[in-house]
Amino acid sequence: MDKRTFLKNSTLLGLGSMMSLSAIGKMVDAVAHLPVAEVAKDEDFWASLRSGYSLKSDYINLENGYYCILPKEVLDRYILHIREVNMQGAYYMRTVQLENKMAAVKKLADLTGCSPDELIITRNTTESLDMVIAGLDWKAGDEAIMAEHDYGAMLEMFKQVSKRHGVVNKILSVPINPKSDDEIVELYEKAITKKTKLLMVCHMINITGQILPVRKICDMAHKKNVQVMVDGAHALAHIKFSIPDLNCDYYGSSLHKWLSVPLGAGMLYVKKENISKIWPLLAEADRKPDDISRLNHMGTTPVATDLTIPDAIDFYNKMGAERKEARLRYLQNYWTTKVRGYKSAVLFTPEDPARSCGIANVGLKYIKPSIFAEILLKKYKIYTVAIDIAGVQGCRITPNVFTTTDELDELVNAIKMEA
Repeated sequence: MDKRTFLKNSTLLGLGSMMSLSAIGKMVDAVAHLPVAEVAKDEDFWASLRSGYSLKSDYINLENGYYCILPKEVLDRYILHIREVNMQGAYYMRTVQLENKMAAVKKLADLTGCSPDELIITRNTTESLDMVIAGLDWKAGDEAIMAEHDYGAMLEMFKQVSKRHGVVNKILSVPINPKSDDEIVELYEKAITKKTKLLMVCHMINITGQILPVRKICDMAHKKNVQVMVDGAHALAHIKFSIPDLNCDYYGSSLHKWLSVPLGAGMLYVKKENISKIWPLLAEADRKPDDISRLNHMGTTPVATDLTIPDAIDFYNKMGAERKEARLRYLQNYWTTKVRGYKSAVLFTPEDPARSCGIANVGLKYIKPSIFAEILLKKYKIYTVAIDIAGVQGCRITPNVFTTTDELDELVNAIKMEA
């Protein structure tokens, strides 16, 4: 049976409604011989995958960057975990909770390429990175470097440590269309002084989708004895990478975004030699200074979420990291290349395809982002999020693997009509 026949039959037979990992495996096997760039634009393949999701028909969801909808397979497993934990009650919490959590950590470490003793499960990126910012042993006069397009929660924590400890915050403006990686690296390098203690950089800027040259920034900073903390909220399971390859000191991400874990799951990576440098968010019983578990005392948490992390990773691995990245980049470029020619449309995402993936931001001249988002939803039934921060005035567009080109055509048409 050829690929097209298999995918057509799988949808007709309701394969999507019973989207098991073996079914996904068969779908992937049917296209495994094809280059990922070719699969990225194969609407039959992605339509079959789409049938494995329960989606609202009331609107087109182009705001998947906040929280990515779980595929049915992962959702079913999540519900099963909830039922099992509820059935066992305190017995589960006091016997196998920790063992199962460590199994999830191991699987997550395998995915990110780091060691399990350098990684903890948190609730989100904000918790992860704020733990580092607040947990460092700051002294008055120490300097921290960040960018105006960095996530607001982390910028607020830097403001707090500035008020509390006398830290000097140096805020940069990263160009949306840099001439080269060197331009960005030099921007951060020029801000470093002998007093610089920490440099924060986004792996993928959440409001524009720009991917920054993290490895080059880390290598430069380390030559000057400056530690680097990376905000990877939108990079994990969006683009393929290994944390050790980035050479960063700290890396935080949200698993409920592009990995499609249930809400309330994040991770924090701390390079082994830096673990002892961080004060825990919540006090823990005595641990060795380099034992990362000392940073992971969170009280009682919804453990069914932790149990679902391996299921989400299995789904992601079956889909294929390269395949997913290629599809997301294809979708973004599919619509952005069409609207860049509109005189009234403004793109706040790099023109170079290598500097972005699935996320992009578009605005209309003379229309406030909040009004633009309202028009898209009420008039065209397209859900987005308005962004009006530090020179970026538009709507963030974040499709997912289940998004179709027909839906993006509706977005392009809406922009054309309003431009």
